[in-house]
Amino acid sequence: MAETALAPLPGRTTRRIRVATSATIVVAFALAVLIVPPLAQLDQQAVDLSNKLHPPSWAHPFGTDDVGRDLLLRCVYGLRVSLLVGLVAALTATVIGTAIGALAGSFGGWPDRIVMRIVDTLSSIPHLLLGIFIVAMFRPGVWPVIISVALTHWISTARIVRSEVLSLRSRPFIDAAVSGGASRVRVIVRHLLPGVLPQAGLAAVLMVPHAMWHESALSFLGLGLPAHQASLGNLVQSARGSLLAGDWWPTLFPGLFLIIPTLALAGIAGAWRDRINPRRKSELML
Repeated sequence: MAETALAPLPGRTTRRIRVATSATIVVAFALAVLIVPPLAQLDQQAVDLSNKLHPPSWAHPFGTDDVGRDLLLRCVYGLRVSLLVGLVAALTATVIGTAIGALAGSFGGWPDRIVMRIVDTLSSIPHLLLGIFIVAMFRPGVWPVIISVALTHWISTARIVRSEVLSLRSRPFIDAAVSGGASRVRVIVRHLLPGVLPQAGLAAVLMVPHAMWHESALSFLGLGLPAHQASLGNLVQSARGSLLAGDWWPTLFPGLFLIIPTLALAGIAGAWRDRINPRRKSELML
């Protein structure tokens, strides 16, 4: 009877397996990004027209593209760019959203109303459309894409942080701090911000795969990174003609390099979300 009581629940065991699998996938792809380029000792931009569109083989596990470049190496470099864009854009958007949400929730009144009307206005515009408008004002490159993604994805974080700040403001320890003579700035820095950091961190993790997809979409449309630079969106875009000709590998492997890591990151973030806020699982969805 005691052994039965101490046995883990089936749902909990499944969740642990899912988290462990997701973490293993993320680590494997991270190691590939760090290890494959130095070990391969190949130029990912090297063109060999005599070797173009070769199917997967021992020499080229993912095959070659339409100008003879090794597709495995191109996928690894593309994932490196996508991860860079996703991490930096998610961190920047989280900082912006946390600052705006914390200030709006802390001050309340007309500052809060103005901020929320701005948030509602920006939310009515599709993220991708607004991102295209922003990135079109710059030359193609990594930083315009990061700026575009960051400026279109802080809204959800601001809403989450504001909601959490409004909840914390009604707690007794906040009343005690105010009664003790703490200034508004001290209450925000010492009491409110530490209380919203777990939610803000979770929002950042959830935003990474979202940002990676947006970078790929912008690059696929020709508005992201330059065409010669390896990114997962560029690889899929350049492989459209090959796919119509029956060559499946130039499209399949970049697509898998985009789908599998983002699903693994989303799985880890989902487990974290359920752990810190099990009653409101849908609130933090971006």
